[in-house]
Parts: sequence; C-alpha cells; structure tokens
Amino acid sequence: MEKVPLSQLEGRIRSFKNVMVNSNPEWEMAVIFSKINLYYFTGTMQDGMLIIPREGDPTLWVRRSYQRAQDESLFPFIKPMRSFRDARRDIETLPDTVYLETEVVPLAMYQRFTKHFSFNEFRSVDLQLAGVRAVKSNYELSFMRKSGKIHQHVLEDLGPEMLREGMSEADLAVELFSVLVEEGHDGLTRFGMFDNEMVVGHVGFGDSSIYPTYFDGASGTRGLSPAAPVLGSRHRKLEKGDLVFVDVGCAVNGYNTDKTMTYMYGSALPDHALEAHQRCVEVQNEIARLLKPGAIPSRIYSEIMNNLDDEFLENFMGFGPRKVKFLGHAIGLLIDELPVIAERFDQPLQEGMVFAVEPKKGIKGVGMVGIENTFIVTPHGGQCITGDNPGLIPVF
Repeated sequence: MEKVPLSQLEGRIRSFKNVMVNSNPEWEMAVIFSKINLYYFTGTMQDGMLIIPREGDPTLWVRRSYQRAQDESLFPFIKPMRSFRDARRDIETLPDTVYLETEVVPLAMYQRFTKHFSFNEFRSVDLQLAGVRAVKSNYELSFMRKSGKIHQHVLEDLGPEMLREGMSEADLAVELFSVLVEEGHDGLTRFGMFDNEMVVGHVGFGDSSIYPTYFDGASGTRGLSPAAPVLGSRHRKLEKGDLVFVDVGCAVNGYNTDKTMTYMYGSALPDHALEAHQRCVEVQNEIARLLKPGAIPSRIYSEIMNNLDDEFLENFMGFGPRKVKFLGHAIGLLIDELPVIAERFDQPLQEGMVFAVEPKKGIKGVGMVGIENTFIVTPHGGQCITGDNPGLIPVF
C-alpha cells in the first residue's frame, strides 16, 4: 500500500488555509465531507468529515472505517465517531459561519450535521478547494504520467488490434476496460458533475458518437438502454467503413488522464471528414502551445474560437443544437475539474496545472472526429502525457 506522504498532506492543508485567508479573511472553520477532498487532505477515503479550523490542527472524524483510515493514512489527527454528536463534543465554540462544499453536500446530510453543529450561516468553499487541487505537485504528476503512459499504450498500440468486424460497441468497451485495468488503471472514472454516471467512457461506431446524451461533453453514445446510457450499444456492430470513436478515462492512485482516439475500420473516411479531423488536431496543438503560466483560459478560448471560420464552427464541439462551450478542462482526482478553457475563466494558469484538451467536430453520417489528450502546464507550453498519435488510425 502506497500511502500519501505526510509532507504532501501538510502542504495541502497549508495551501488551503492560505487560499482561505486571501479569499475570506474572516474565515474560522471549514468542514469537508466529499470523499475526493477527504482523500486529498488525509490520504484516505472514508465515511466521515474533516474539520479544518483557522487556528490549530485539523481533525478527521471517521464513522467507518476507523481501522481502515488508520491503516491507509499518515494523517496524524484521526478520531472515531458514531455520529456528529461525538465530534461536536470535542469543539468548545462554533463560529457563526462555517464553510461547506455546497456542490456535493446533500440537504439531508446538511440537516443531520446542523442538528449538532448549530452555526448561523454557511458559505461555499468549492472554488477554494478546486483552486488548491488545481496545481499538482510532482508527487501527483508522477501518477498522472503513469496513467498517461497506460492510456497511450492501450489506445494507440493495443486498440487497433481489438477491432473485429461484427463486434458490438459494448464488446469493445468491455475489452478496453479489461485491458486498461490489467495495465494499471484504477477502474474508476470519477466526475464532479452532479449525479453523473460513467462506465469506461464513450465508445461509438459511426454516428453513435454524435447521438445526444445528458453528458456535458462534445460526443455522445446510445449506451445499453435508456436506464443505462453507458459503455455502448449491444446491437450496433462494427462494419467496414465505420469511424470508431473512443473517449475513455484512465487513473492511477486516483489521478486521472483523459484521452480520445479514433480509428478508421475497413476503409478511409470521406475527404471532408479527414479534413475536419486534421483541423481539430491543429486546434489541439495551438491550444497546447498556449498552456503556459500566466495565460488566461478565457483568452485562449476566444483566440482559438475567433480564428475558426463559420463553416468549421458548424457542429464544432458537438452536433446540431447540442454543443459544449469549452475547449478543455482541468483534470486530476476528478475528470472534470476547474479551471475550464472557456469564457469567464479569467484567473491565470499556474505551472503544474493539468488540462484535457478536446477539440472535436460532429460529421453527419460519419460520427465525431477530433482528438483529446492530457497536458501539463509548463513554461514551454503544454506537455502531453497521453501520447502523440493524431488519431484516425487505419485498421484495414
């Protein structure tokens, strides 16, 4: 078992407190419930809560499993609790305002919590947490680089060998998942998006990849059924001439990379689809060049979008009325982290941030062309960690 070093945990707490002082000088206490943030700050992912006071040491209160928390974590302040009442007894006075994760704490949990923690007001701590997590340490980047190597090997080297005429989208998705896990993938693809469920990612043959879904991404999938719009269809079989679209996540020790790879099965795509794909690859490379410390995400977005002609913009980043208004997103313990390469994201990039860049374009009768790779922000521009194959790999 590889434990998160204590120096990492202590540094993250310090960074969070500094961010809170700068953004909310009057803050006195934050309470963390989400398992992702619990893992980030304590190195274990249990049912409990982390209380971070402005002054003094933070405490991880664990309902279950206290033993597992002790086994997994080097965090020095872990205590068991049966209910929130136990934790409340340990605190002499509560501040008037407590900072909470408003994006992920359900109302029922909030009501149970405030039954014993009777503060007057709550405020959101979501942006501050996202800001701290956005800049990765070398320790964190080491896992993302490992994930990126797995991603590259499976999708660029092994993916073409998996394609067989007559296989279903679901068949390919399951095979990809199995191989990714064999190569070292955690097996989980975590999103922060509310109530979002994802297994493997989007796998589609032909125009399945532009079928509409609730998912906030450029591509789509028909999925297994209306109750399970995941993996891919059992009924759509691979045929000669199909575009094969694969957009899947990979993770090592909780840290994700994101990658899209496309294949041409049996024959080449029409020229207009090939040209659109090549333009998407060029857009990705243009964005990567701009991923330097100090760059402003909203300016990157506007610079790229303003240089695209109206014909190309039709069905760019989606298909028909279903388009997304971003070109990439930060990534780490979640696939969909902040900041986003989109309008209104005006804070400068910092070295060590990581982005999935994904310019894509829907083509009627063909499917979703384009590309996605994961890049680390460096002084020299985005450093790709998921491979350099431009996609549309021919499998003839």
